Formats: sequence, structure tokens, C-alpha cells
Amino acid sequence: MLALAAAWAVTRALMLWLLAHNHHPLLGGGGVAGEVYRLYARWYGVLSGGAYPEGDPLWQYPPGAGPLLLAPGALPGLTYFQAFVALTVAADAVVTVALTRAGTRPAGRSLSGAALWTAGLPVMLYLPLVRYDVLVTACAVIALLTFSRSTRACGAFAALGALAKVWPALTLIGTPRGRTTKEAWAAAAVTTAVLLGTLAVLFRTPFDFLRQQGHRGVQIESLGGTALGLARRAGWDGDVRYRYGAMEFVGPYVAEVAALSLALTVAAFGALLLWRTRARRWSPATPYDAALSAVLLFTVTSRVISPQYMVWLLGLAAVCLTSRHTTQRAVAVLIVAATAVSAVTYPVLYQEVVGSTWTGCLLMLVRNGLLTAAAVLSFVRLWRGTAAGPRHQDDSESSSPERNPSRIPAIFPTRG
Repeated sequence: MLALAAAWAVTRALMLWLLAHNHHPLLGGGGVAGEVYRLYARWYGVLSGGAYPEGDPLWQYPPGAGPLLLAPGALPGLTYFQAFVALTVAADAVVTVALTRAGTRPAGRSLSGAALWTAGLPVMLYLPLVRYDVLVTACAVIALLTFSRSTRACGAFAALGALAKVWPALTLIGTPRGRTTKEAWAAAAVTTAVLLGTLAVLFRTPFDFLRQQGHRGVQIESLGGTALGLARRAGWDGDVRYRYGAMEFVGPYVAEVAALSLALTVAAFGALLLWRTRARRWSPATPYDAALSAVLLFTVTSRVISPQYMVWLLGLAAVCLTSRHTTQRAVAVLIVAATAVSAVTYPVLYQEVVGSTWTGCLLMLVRNGLLTAAAVLSFVRLWRGTAAGPRHQDDSESSSPERNPSRIPAIFPTRG
């Protein structure tokens, strides 16, 4: 554990050093970190006035993102940028501690998850420090790791994350059927209703983001964007423009590619629903494995695959590796490889991707190929591990913390 703590300290110091030198052309020329003090800080000013950004095409986040962007203002003596980075580093530390505590408990636990997170996040250079995805990932990680002790806490943390970026809601897809699922999902629903109601009372126009989200096109880094980039090399007369906070393709057939992406997302949702109806065996790692598989499927079928999405996948893969029962070890390797390629595409060689050069196309083909392989392998292994073979008599019930509180160790001690 001392070695893990030392590795975390050294790698985070390196990330901060890279952030301090982010104006170097290979590190994005200042554009990556600029989103915090040019965009987040501007939204902070609007939110401080008691309203969500209205009519802003760049504001595409659920209402829960508002409190996260206001939070840096609570740290005295720091600029908004400094306070934001301090919060992301703190969230990173919380995730590391949670994974470490989960990995040091008995009953088939492993420190591999904490090691993956500690070593994997710096692969993204300094990007995680200047996006609020680490804070959202912390909610998802804690939701999964508290599942064994309190299904209600699991649901509440999942809801907190989902209110900021939606995807943490998928952490509940692997809860065993029956009382466990009802309690977790009910807690998530109550938490969502209470917080949405509170935000609707305290702020104006909290749901304006829905108008902007519906107009998003095909981002150049998505799976559909990779196909359009290759088509561009073959003579397609489309172009790339900055729209809705991302570089997107515009031109003939883009709408059809976007529609296909949506159809694939619907198919992925259907596959997950089919898995839940067919699943018969739950191991201690099944909730973790299902969450990773679900987020992978929704990521690769999305019209948008921003570089910071890799933070989500690293966090969920790390949770899976805290259990020796996981089926996702090979998937975690693919995710780390995809993360490394993603760091090259953004920010190092991003102009190659924007220009759809052969180098840029090849990089995106490799990155998205790795993610697609990870998603398929993840779902296949999840299915084989839970939906194949006879049902164990007590699988669903024994995973419930009320019936067997010692089955999956929690990251927090029992209250006295």
C-alpha cells in the first residue's frame, strides 16, 4: 500500500507538471485547460446568479452539473481554475482510497483495481484534471463499492452521478433481481426527485440543456466519425466544424450516420434488457461487470466519444478488478490500451484527427476498434458468466447485503 501511495503521489505530481506546461503545442497549446477558465468559469457566473445557462448551445449537461461547477467557488483564496483542479485531484484521491480499501478486504479482493486507476489515469496526461468527469466517476465508483453494505446508498450515489452526466445510472443495471434491485432503484428515484425538485426551486431554466442535447451531430472521435473520416479520405465532400462544444462532421449522409448510431444505442439497450431477463447467476463481481459492460456499449454506439469518456471506463474497470471474481480482466487491458491511443489523438495529434489525415484516421480506427472489441468482449463474458448454465439456488438472494452482509466487503466501516 505504501508503494501504491507513492505511485499515486508521483504520477499526480507529473500530471500537475504537465498541466503547468499545457501551452506546449504537443499538449494542446493551452486549449485543453482553457475550457475551465473560459467556459466553466463563465457558467459559474451564470449559475451564481441563480439560473442555468439558457440558449447556450455549449450547455448540454443535466442539472446536477450545476452544483459541481459552483463548488470551486467554495474554496477560499484560490482562483476558479486552481479550485477546480484542487477538486478534481481530491476526487481522484477519494477514488484511489475507495478502490484501495475495497482491495484490501478479505473474501476474494485484490489491489489490482487501485493499481489500474493509479497507473491508468496519468496515461491521459493532464486531461482528467481539467474536466469534471473524475467527480462524476467518483460517484459511480462509490455507488458500486457501497452496494454490498447498503443498497440505498448505492442508489443514492448512482443518482448523484446520473444527475451530472447520466451514465452513472447504468451502475444499477447489474443489481440482483428482487428486493435488492427494488431498494437500490427506489433510492435512486427518490434521490433524483428530491434533488431535481430542489434545483428547480433554487435555479431558473434547469432543463434548457435538453434543447441543445438533441441537436448534437456526429463527433469526429465517435465510431460514426471514424467511418466519415475514412470516407473523407476516399473523396466524400463533408467537412468538420466546431458545433455544440465539439468538432463534428457536417455534410451529406451525416444525419443518416447519426440515426444509425441512435439505432445501435437502442439495440445495445435491448441487449442489456435481454441479459437481465436471462441472467441466472450473480457473483460478487456481477454488479461491477454489468456496469462496465453497459457503459462500454453505450459509449461505442454514441454519436459522441469525447476523450474524457475514458475516465469513466478506467474507473469502472478498476472497480471490476477489486474482485477476483470479475470476468472483465481482458476488457480492462483493452481499455488501458484504448486510453493510451486516445491520449495521442487528443491533445497530441488532434489536428491530424480534425483534418482526417491518414494518421488521424488510423489513430481513431485503432482507438475505436479497441473500444468496440472491449464492448463486445465485455458483454460476451458477462453473458457467459451469468446467463449460461443452471441457476444457483441462492445466487440472487445471497448477493443481497441484508441476507449476507459479509459477502462483498464495503469500503466504509460498519456504524456502531
